[in-house]
Amino acid sequence: MIKSIVLKNRPKGKPSLSDFEFITEDLNLTINPGELLLETAYVSVDPYLRGRMSDAKSYVPPFELNKPIHSGVIAEVLESKNEKFKEGDFVSGMLDWKTEQVSNGDGLLKVDPEKASLSAYLGILGMTGLTAYCGLTQIGKPVAGETLVVSGAAGAVGSVVGQIGKILGLRVIGIAGSDEKVALLKSKFGFDEAINYNTSKNISADIAKAAPNGVDIYYDNVGGPISDAVLFNINKFARMIICGAISVYNNTELPKGLSVQPFLVKNSTLMQGFIVSNYADKFPEAMKHLTNWLAECKLTYTETIVECFDNIPNAFIDLFEGKNKGKMIVKI
Repeated sequence: MIKSIVLKNRPKGKPSLSDFEFITEDLNLTINPGELLLETAYVSVDPYLRGRMSDAKSYVPPFELNKPIHSGVIAEVLESKNEKFKEGDFVSGMLDWKTEQVSNGDGLLKVDPEKASLSAYLGILGMTGLTAYCGLTQIGKPVAGETLVVSGAAGAVGSVVGQIGKILGLRVIGIAGSDEKVALLKSKFGFDEAINYNTSKNISADIAKAAPNGVDIYYDNVGGPISDAVLFNINKFARMIICGAISVYNNTELPKGLSVQPFLVKNSTLMQGFIVSNYADKFPEAMKHLTNWLAECKLTYTETIVECFDNIPNAFIDLFEGKNKGKMIVKI
């Protein structure tokens, strides 16, 4: 029996379980020369998937209705007729939300469970780590002694950004949504200061207190009022790295906020959005540093592991309620 999860409806506002449908098929999959049979081991759920559920112009095509959703997956090779892979290998790639599937091997990378946990290849040694490293170094262009503010700081990307910032000699301030996450940022990830936006009475003032010398680099994962508050604290020649905007992904109306242009002009500030594939040529450099820093215990990570294939939609929805600490992953 093979299970798959398809997009049944395009969500309006926050996704709900009714937007997904489980399909169960009694199949015995067979493979042709050049193909391999995969069994899903871990599935990554990420905020950006929400954008692909809408039929709107974006940097990638939207998911098709009544077709399986796909994301980062770690899978075990059950059978192979592809010379690049053998039975028992573990691979990482963009794969369907299915318990088993056939692949021709394109886009798959072998991962080594002896060097790191398999789930790490979906997080700190996968797109999460690459996104953190490339955005910070290529757009942020950090200089030791500068101040970095990270929103969504207790999330998968944010927690890695902050640690890399510390390695590179920055003062790092994180913004998160609970006292527990604030404590985690300082105790586990080494942030210098952290702010709970849910209890802050004046987040702009709290940023100013935490960053008395102003903000040189802002790594934005959330957008909305938090990012507006950062604008009041940016220094001349600040760099604003726009990685995500989870606070507005489920809006059904156009969001309202500050006009950023006066802040950017007055401070000669760079504000640049990106997707990680923009910096594919930097991936080998990034992986070298991430792997070394992890081995040297300069980097650590937190995962929220949800068990069972059937809980993939629930885990995805929980992202928008901030129920994850670090990377949200489903173990099959």
